Amino acid sequence: MLWKLFFLCLDFLCNFIPHRNTREHIRTHVLYDWRKKFNALRTAYPELHFRHFRIIKGGWNIGFIIDNKYVFKIRKFYDNTIPAQRIEREQRITNAFANIVNLRIPHIEIIKTGGYTFYKYDFIPGKNLTTFSQNVINNNAKKWAHTLAQFIFLMHNARPAGIDDLRDGNGDGWNHNDICNNILVNKKTMEIVGLIDWEYSGWGTLETEIINCTRFSKKMRASGINDMIQSEYRALCKNK
Repeated sequence: MLWKLFFLCLDFLCNFIPHRNTREHIRTHVLYDWRKKFNALRTAYPELHFRHFRIIKGGWNIGFIIDNKYVFKIRKFYDNTIPAQRIEREQRITNAFANIVNLRIPHIEIIKTGGYTFYKYDFIPGKNLTTFSQNVINNNAKKWAHTLAQFIFLMHNARPAGIDDLRDGNGDGWNHNDICNNILVNKKTMEIVGLIDWEYSGWGTLETEIINCTRFSKKMRASGINDMIQSEYRALCKNK
């Protein structure tokens, strides 16, 4: 909701800037032409209630959550002369692992409208794990470590057909590669229910995947969950 407020307010304030070039620079380089992208979606999906939407921002993408049903994501600085290879790559990997891992992951559909290429998936309800308090993370660390170790074990050791050509580096298995900030938790049950944002997924090392579980969160590292994930993973290997 805060990003939506930021984009709406700054977009409105741009109307009072007298210099056209300055207005266009802000709308293009700070607001990422969000209004044009949003209107392209409204034209493509007239049946959706676009009055109820949220804006999300992270990495090289911005996104729109519509009616808590669908997520539409697109590059911040979109250039329609660049093939949508990155999106197609993410789509192939998520499709390959949808029935392998133990968590809900996005089922991506590529949408082309208004000169833009978006990717669309069903909204996965949940709260980002890293936004919980330190006490909550500490109290649930062991349970969450078990779930994350299972996910890593299932993904890293799987060899799904059809994506071998995407092995683009050294490693010993498949990784999500950005676990830390993308874990969704059901606030009622406190169970991990989903893992989103697969744009960095690919072939890599187990060590990198486990490090990335806590890499961007001081609270996660302080909880000791990284050591718990490694312990749970070793147990899974013994019982393999």
